[in-house]
Amino acid sequence: MHVLKNVFADRFIPRWTILLFDICIVLFSVYISFQVRFNFKVPAYEIHFMEISFLVILATRLLLFILFGTFKNIIRYTSTTDAIRISANIILGSILFVAANVVSYYGFGQPNLVPYSIIIIELMMTAGLILGYRVMLKVAFLEMRAPSKEKTWVVIFGAGESGIITKRAIDRDAGSKYKVLAFFDDDQKKIGKKIEGIQIHSADKLEELLSLNQVAHVVLSIQNLSPQRKTEITDLCLKYKTKVLVVPPVRRWINGELSFKQIRKINIEELLERDVIQISNEKVGQEIAGQVVLITGAAGSIGSELVRQICEFHPAKLICVDQAETPMFHLQNELEQRRVKDYKIIIADICDELKMKQIFSEFRPALVFHAAAYKHVPMMELNPSEAVRNNVLGTRLLADMAMEFHAKKFVFISTDKAVNPTNVMGASKRIAEMYVQSHDKKAETRFITTRFGNVLGSNGSVIPLFRKQIESGGPVTVTDANVTRFFMTIPEAVSLVLEAGTMGQGGEIFIFDMGKSVKILDLAQKMILLSGLTLGKDIQIEFTGLRPGEKLYEELLADKENTLPTYHERILIARVESRDAAAIDSDIKLLSGLVNEDNYTEIVRKMKTVVPEFQSRNSIFEQLDKK
Repeated sequence: MHVLKNVFADRFIPRWTILLFDICIVLFSVYISFQVRFNFKVPAYEIHFMEISFLVILATRLLLFILFGTFKNIIRYTSTTDAIRISANIILGSILFVAANVVSYYGFGQPNLVPYSIIIIELMMTAGLILGYRVMLKVAFLEMRAPSKEKTWVVIFGAGESGIITKRAIDRDAGSKYKVLAFFDDDQKKIGKKIEGIQIHSADKLEELLSLNQVAHVVLSIQNLSPQRKTEITDLCLKYKTKVLVVPPVRRWINGELSFKQIRKINIEELLERDVIQISNEKVGQEIAGQVVLITGAAGSIGSELVRQICEFHPAKLICVDQAETPMFHLQNELEQRRVKDYKIIIADICDELKMKQIFSEFRPALVFHAAAYKHVPMMELNPSEAVRNNVLGTRLLADMAMEFHAKKFVFISTDKAVNPTNVMGASKRIAEMYVQSHDKKAETRFITTRFGNVLGSNGSVIPLFRKQIESGGPVTVTDANVTRFFMTIPEAVSLVLEAGTMGQGGEIFIFDMGKSVKILDLAQKMILLSGLTLGKDIQIEFTGLRPGEKLYEELLADKENTLPTYHERILIARVESRDAAAIDSDIKLLSGLVNEDNYTEIVRKMKTVVPEFQSRNSIFEQLDKK
């Protein structure tokens, strides 16, 4: 055993040794072939023909081994491709023997150089022995590197082609550490069968296996497994402290081959996703193709995804505006890597009237997607003048430019925090909603508003914050044990924005089906478990109290609002009473004057008169709500 372990150390068997061993197998196969042909009693008169056969077969095999380079492969890593190449080499040699016989007999009138029975027997023996010893050495290498008792159990969920590839990747790249215990699948037709000696079990037996065995990982190999099914399996695995891994999409495999190192831990975002949204690409494409499109806040989470998705519909020109230099630099690099043409990167402040007028005058966009905004509630509670300047006055300026330069549509990205606002940020977005809605049909520009909640993984959102806190050892900070939030993936939100923008006729406030709200405490606990830590032992959760302006829960509709359906099941129209354009113009003009004075109290007081339902929470501005 010790000798074998030395053989399978990091040293490789020299090439000449492999070639020599292959030639010895050929000689042995020829010898046994003659013995079998003559029932192990070769007549004396056949010795001469046997010598000729030895020379012909040996010379041909040696030449082909060298030409094909079959001895150059590392035996411990022998693959199916290697086996095919070796088989093709041996078969080609046998075909050459047949050809030599034909030439000898019909061309020169001489006996066959190699008897046909010898060709067949030698072919089978040579192929079987050469492939056999390679497989045996590979298996021995895997076993000697780490005995089974030292290996960790792994379970693969999904017994299809991806599951088979996953098992082989584990055996090849991590066979010294992990061993596949079982396959599980929802397809009842596969239950009871085996893949490479491993039993396929019904998915409902997973908990039983986890309870009886110390399984380190469950690998989800199914490419199109629904988010709901992922969540069910993950919750079950977390119950038994089993980590969940996922196989990446095929397009991310290196050179079309899966590596074990590419199999990664499941992300919390994948458990909060919903089934893929189907949008009318044809209608969206007709709306965007050949048009000049302007996107503000283009370097942000929503803005950059708008850029990515709109590029797919081939606009005539894409104008990307943002004041954040470094994120815009990254966006430009991404567009260059994607080989996007006809785009313009502009560093600019949406509150800069001269710059905005220059942009609209030069490019005259037909479609405007306004995603630029200050969004962090606590920050805006401390800086109400900047909330109004950017979110209200900036929106007003862009809307006015759109009307002046005859844009066809102006799509405003709003937030669920604009509904019954409890903070300055939400109130500023509600005032902006009022402005664009009231000015619809005052010119040829159609104004459309979209509302949705938190997006997964956006800049400064709770999930990246929790992940950073977990990586640094905690504590994980949650504002309140009962706080809940709606979540939506960035691609999902942007797809719905494009769909709503396409269907909108002007004046609508579209709201998106956000699904079920998520309890933030549950989210933090699950992220801790997914990281392999034990709550209360390895890391703590601390409650910090609601931040200024923060709600326990968010709403998509105000108390007096209701909805109308659209042709898309996840997009509804909020029935919101439109404000008089002259009145909202006057209110914003007064707000603008207060912003210039930088009087926070008077700014917020005025915002509360414009948005009567604005009731401050956990804020110094609560005193303004007292009668």
